[in-house]
Amino acid sequence: MNNREVLFPGSSGEPLAGRLELPAGPVVATALFAHCFTCGKDSVAASRISRELAARGVAVLRFDFTGLGRSGGDFADTTFTSDVADLVCAAEYLRDTIGAPSILIGHSLGGAAVLAAANPIPEAKAVVTIGAPADTAHVEHLLGSSRAEIEAHGVAEVVLAGRPLRISKEFLTDIRRQNQQERIAGLGRALLVMHSPQDELVGVENARLIYDAARHPKSFVSLDGADHLLTGQADAAYVAEVLAAWVSRYLDVPDVPQDAGGEPGVVTVTETGTGKFQQSVTSGRHRLIADEPRSFGGADTGPGPFDLLLAGLGACTSMTVRMYADSKQLPLEQVTVSLRMKGKDTILKDLVLSGDLTAEQRQKLHETADRCPVHRTLTGDLTIETSTG
Repeated sequence: MNNREVLFPGSSGEPLAGRLELPAGPVVATALFAHCFTCGKDSVAASRISRELAARGVAVLRFDFTGLGRSGGDFADTTFTSDVADLVCAAEYLRDTIGAPSILIGHSLGGAAVLAAANPIPEAKAVVTIGAPADTAHVEHLLGSSRAEIEAHGVAEVVLAGRPLRISKEFLTDIRRQNQQERIAGLGRALLVMHSPQDELVGVENARLIYDAARHPKSFVSLDGADHLLTGQADAAYVAEVLAAWVSRYLDVPDVPQDAGGEPGVVTVTETGTGKFQQSVTSGRHRLIADEPRSFGGADTGPGPFDLLLAGLGACTSMTVRMYADSKQLPLEQVTVSLRMKGKDTILKDLVLSGDLTAEQRQKLHETADRCPVHRTLTGDLTIETSTG
């Protein structure tokens, strides 16, 4: 899997920090994950569910809302409405890179946010809520006696889940005026409601209210034994497994078994349809993604063609040196090969050999490196025959 940090502008113009979890193989769907009220993109639930989904072929973007984590802006200036607008900006970022999200996933108040963001994201075909409140005003009970101070002074610092947050009166006014029941009734997408009967922060009765307000297709899955934040690794894995299976009914997701493989010795490259250049590369039972960098119009979701060429040469060089050193019982500890293109017809290869080697042994290993099979193929009389089917 490929985990990378991204930045994109939020609804207020401030940069939002995100993490894009990409599968090692073909991208079968793209999802947008909204974290809980006081959490961030790297919360236990967001991280584990995103990784589990990526392992099942689903690319997932999770990000910090304005004023949280590594995102810009002041949390005191945010409202539920601005969080929904941030989700729409995140969807736009995905739309411009690897493809608009077909799945919206929200945890706790993030679940309420994805229900509200579904209509402004027309490509979304399925919505999943995890431990979500049926009414956004549910958040008020977390504020306790601080509500009076917020009302009186316009803003107050509140400690939630061990972290201080400045919450404004505008935030309270905004969550009170949201009509979630109407939104849920008019969702127009497949809905999966996941909730734990033991949820200590958002009671399971909220799941019933969401489910009853929604029209079909809709489903409910009980996360029996899980806490609100899904701190148990098995719980997060279960959510991802059920979610991936459920969503396949509503998306054009190809049935690709995790252990499926191609013919040994045959490399197959196929367009994924995600982005402008993204390719699925299959070699036997192994899969990876190829792409072009953004400077060439790609989405940079994987190595480019020349990067893969250099990787093949580097791997072969390292393996050949290792085989020779082991056969001669040389004290070689590690081989590192760094390669880059110089123009279109020259490859610069830097070989680093770690270990207590004599000058003569190092020289012999350097000579061996240039005799690896891929090196000889590239510098020999290579013929490529193309057939069309």
